[in-house]
Amino acid sequence: MSSADLGLLCVPPELTLRDALLRMDQAGRGILLVVDSDGTLTRTLTDGDLRRAIINHAGDDFPLGQLPSVRSVTVNEDADAARVLHLMDHHQIDHVPVLDPRGRPIDMIFRRELSQRIWLSSPHLGDEETAFVEDAFKTNWIAPLGPHVNAFEAELAAHVGVGHAAAVSSGTAAIHLGLLLLGVKPGDTVFCSSLTFVGSCNPILYCGARPVFIDSEPATWNMSPDALERAFEWAKRENCLPACVILVNLYGQSADMDALIPICEKYGVPVLEDAAESLGAHYKGRSSGAFGRVAVYSFNGNKIITTSGGGMLVADDSDLVVRARKLSTQAREPAPHYEHVEVGFNYRMSNVLAGIGRGQLRVLDQRVEQRRRVFERYVEAFADFPQINWMPEPEGYRSTRWLTCFTLAGENASTKCRQVMNSLERHLIEARPVWKPMHLQKLFDNAPYFPHQPNNDISQKLFHSGICLPSGSNMSEPEQDRVIDHLRNVINTLEDHRASA
Repeated sequence: MSSADLGLLCVPPELTLRDALLRMDQAGRGILLVVDSDGTLTRTLTDGDLRRAIINHAGDDFPLGQLPSVRSVTVNEDADAARVLHLMDHHQIDHVPVLDPRGRPIDMIFRRELSQRIWLSSPHLGDEETAFVEDAFKTNWIAPLGPHVNAFEAELAAHVGVGHAAAVSSGTAAIHLGLLLLGVKPGDTVFCSSLTFVGSCNPILYCGARPVFIDSEPATWNMSPDALERAFEWAKRENCLPACVILVNLYGQSADMDALIPICEKYGVPVLEDAAESLGAHYKGRSSGAFGRVAVYSFNGNKIITTSGGGMLVADDSDLVVRARKLSTQAREPAPHYEHVEVGFNYRMSNVLAGIGRGQLRVLDQRVEQRRRVFERYVEAFADFPQINWMPEPEGYRSTRWLTCFTLAGENASTKCRQVMNSLERHLIEARPVWKPMHLQKLFDNAPYFPHQPNNDISQKLFHSGICLPSGSNMSEPEQDRVIDHLRNVINTLEDHRASA
């Protein structure tokens, strides 16, 4: 709850019974918090406590501090929602104060919140998808493949301005196929953005290749051209030029393609554009995913449009996409029987899921606008918080704001971020850290890494100071207001603690 609302609940022990009744009516929460002169909680006071005092003939001027003492049910800042709900059920109460280490109330949790979780990015389905799925059932064309798969591929390719597309089971599967199409073999080197989800680089290991991770730049949070150039210089000296560069478009925003693509071209290395998070974004008038020799999208349940699970590989080269389709259907040869001469995969998308995708694609532009509006409301709400720095959107870029992300400035940012996310989670509001960079993951302990500048690791800083907020296109304004109120409260509380330390 907001600091103002919490302040309304806090009353001194000298307050009379009559004034307590007026305050409780004003607050409208059915509870007051009696605090001493240092702000320490001495007891909670419910409307039932006040009624019992009246029944026991306490007068209007009776001070709250003289009421019979009771043990208050409280939690500390580390308690999660499950712990709070357990206490509520056990004590048959509907509200629990949160106390700081000095015993001062810093928050209140109400039962009704704990039945209304706000997700980071939940699926947003409509009526269009239902019609396509019903068609798949009516025609008994469930799987494998089918007319919706063909249509989804053609429609998405047209939407993003790329020649051809192959619908597959996931974005990760699309990256794996893309690496194979670009000739990545065991022992090869592959450059990849470090600040990303592990699905971007696990396929490198599937191919038996070695990842080399490239840092982000501050202007876009995406791959640093400076770091990429130094990585290429190193690879040339070591005689291990990469077979491919995986450029990741993070959180709905394109990387700086005008700076990155020419570096790769100079060394004759193809680009696999990982646009899993950026479908619907644009860079200088072109769609995200239209820059690499091969590009991929994801339709996972949390993406801007979803098929529940699925992905798409796109390329202007029709031969590459034809081969992707072959590899994704167990690499079956054109014969009346099942003939195989190379390893294939079960990576194709079903007709039902493609039907969902067709319906979702029709509202993609609308979903982008809705998520951008969510971002804009956050920016407006925290215009007076200079310690919040939003993910930049340089001129010429148009991000989808798939996730609204920010960093906290100042000392102990990592600790503050953890406290912010813990506080939101107590109220069943999902928030996440910015991706933990791949070069910090145990899985990739021995992988080379090139920071943005020597002794300036941008992706590590973003991980330690960054937070992703609920950003779904189906968020209601009251839900977003709830996130805003709690976020303002916890940041103000952290600032108050710092000032009083």
